[in-house]
Order: sequence, then C-alpha cells, then structure tokens
Amino acid sequence: MEKVIINPKRLEWCLDSLGIDISILSEDLRIGQRTLETAMEGEPAFTMKQLGRIAKYFNKSMLFFINQRDVEEEKILSPQFRTINNKRPLHSRKLRKLVEIVESHRKIYLELLKDIEERYKDDWYPYDLELDTGDLEITAERIRSWLNIPEEINFKELRKLVESKEIIVIVSNGFNGVWQIDKRSPVRGFSLYFDSLPVIVIKKQTDGAQAFTLFHELAHLLLHKNSVMDYEEDYQSNTGLEKEANELTGNILIPYSYLLKIDTGLLITMESNEIDDYLDEYSRKWCVSNEAILVRLIQNKEIEYPFYSAYRNFKEYLFRRSLENKKQQTIPRTYRHREPLNIFGKSYVMTVLEAFHNQHITLAKASSFLDNLKIKDVHKLEKHVIQL
Repeated sequence: MEKVIINPKRLEWCLDSLGIDISILSEDLRIGQRTLETAMEGEPAFTMKQLGRIAKYFNKSMLFFINQRDVEEEKILSPQFRTINNKRPLHSRKLRKLVEIVESHRKIYLELLKDIEERYKDDWYPYDLELDTGDLEITAERIRSWLNIPEEINFKELRKLVESKEIIVIVSNGFNGVWQIDKRSPVRGFSLYFDSLPVIVIKKQTDGAQAFTLFHELAHLLLHKNSVMDYEEDYQSNTGLEKEANELTGNILIPYSYLLKIDTGLLITMESNEIDDYLDEYSRKWCVSNEAILVRLIQNKEIEYPFYSAYRNFKEYLFRRSLENKKQQTIPRTYRHREPLNIFGKSYVMTVLEAFHNQHITLAKASSFLDNLKIKDVHKLEKHVIQL
C-alpha cells in the first residue's frame, strides 16, 4: 500500500500546540511509534487512513499535513485562543482541542446565518446600556432589563434569553467526547470574545451552577470584552476582574429585591441541615444555588460568614459521602438525537435544519454539524424540535 509523505514541521507544530509528544499520539491513535518517527524524518510513513485519523485528532485537514510550507502560527492560532493560552497555558490536550472545535463551530454557525441573511447581525454588543463597573448593582439592573429576565425562570429559559442577543451558548456534554469538559477538570467555563457571535462554554452541572457560570462568562464579555478561561477557584475569587464578574453575576441573578423576600431572622436560627429545605423554594424559582443566595446575604450583611461557612462544610461532607457511595454506571444514550439541543441550543439546531431544508447544505452536512448524528437521529431530532 502506497505511503504518504507529510511535512514533519506541521506535525511537530500540532504536537507542540497540544503539549504532547509522539509517544502520547502513538498511544491515543494506536499508530506505531516507529511509524511516527519515520514520518518525522520526512520519509513515506502513513497510509491515507492513518493520515485521516491524525487529521481528525488535531482538527485539521489531511492537506494541512501534506502542505510543505511552514505553519504560519498567527493565522492558525486565533487571537481568542492566544489570549486564553497566554493567561493560563492550556496543558490539557482535550481542552486545547475543545477550544479549537468551539471556534470551528462558531465559523460554521456564522456561515449558516449569512446564508439566512435576515437573521445575521455583525455586532452584538449593547453599547447603549452604558455599563458601569463603578456601580455593579445598577449595571445588573440594566442587564436584567436588556435580557428581560422574569422572577421565575429555569436554566433553559435563561440560556434562550442570552442566545437571543446573538451569543452562542454551548453546554458541555455529559458523555465522553470532544464536547465534554471532564468532570475532574478544574475548568468550569470559558468565553471567546468576538465583535459578532461571541461564545460562552459551560461545564455540565446542576442548573443553578450552570446559570451562575453562564452569567459569570457573560459578565466577562460585557465588562471586560475579552476571552477568558475560568477555573472553579475563579468563581470564589475576591480580587480583580473575577471579583467583578462574580459580584455582577450575583446581582443579576439575585437582585436586592429578591433578598428582601427571605426571612433572615428565621434563617439564622436554623441548623446547617435545615437550610436547604428553607431556601429550595427560592433557589428553584430564581435558578440559583442555595449557596449563591447565602453569599448574596453575606455581601449585604444580612448574615455572618461563620453561619455560611458551617453550611459549606456540611455540604462538602455530604458531597464526599456521596462520592464514596457512588457506583460507576453506564448511562444509556436513549435520547442521542436530543444531545445537539443540549449542547448547542435550540437556535443553532433550528438554523442547521433550516439551512438543510432550504438546500443550503446537504443532509450529510447537517448531520456533521449536529455532532455527527446518524441520519435516522437527524430525522428524530427534526420531529422532536417541531414538538417543542
């Protein structure tokens, strides 16, 4: 079988960009290390099938590796990717790959929207809101009004309100794959700033935690106009830009008028194991966590920190105990056809299906744009969307 010669510098660049070496690539793709070493020496080494697997692994075309010119790094790495990587180098191969495919996903969505001209806007930023970091409470009120957030809302509805402002929201898949932020990863979310169609990516969690992540990343886009990768610790930060994002998020999701509905005199008489029963009614309505409510009460000097700290210690104890008792279970993917809705949101899915029905793209393209659904699942998805 005829072997292909690649440009070794391009493979070397891809390895460096993910922070891995040949041995890891060999193990991940099950291609012999000696075969990879031969390719790096500029000799014919790969079958077309092997080259295809390598191209898919690095999210590149096969022609990318055959091209004999040097890599023009400024053209390959976007400003958004470089901004994130410069602040916190992405040593995780999976995370680097996720940022790349998110950017590719945005380009696909942008082209689809341009095909449907009446739905395309080239600037999303609400300059008329006059957002002021000096008064985050007023800024939060303006953002709530801009999004038209009602008092009772769930995460899906909050997501739709943000997406309606020409912002892409992606929620990490619960299943292992390219769209998953690993449960063990400290990364909780990230945002990529663009003049049109910025992107927010959220780690799959409970609805309250997802809502806080969504608005924390939105705060970065609105206040700081920058691309940011946020770790779990950033959502507890009391310094710098992260503090601003956290305080603004708290004021958006739980404005002061909400706090007045809570009987703090009664609350502070409760034991840690009683707090959830009391606060659940409010957290469900506002799509927040009970902990977020307690943090807002501390900020407004309604409760003391030791009261909150005792509650956190109790919750951490319960969490550790649940991990000890948890058994590994394989979750059946009965509703595989619905996964693109959960990951990409209804707006994107509807855009892909509309582009297909208007013959802008083929059914095969639609399938690839919808997380590589099988054709039968694309049709199931169509039926499900119609019923929503």
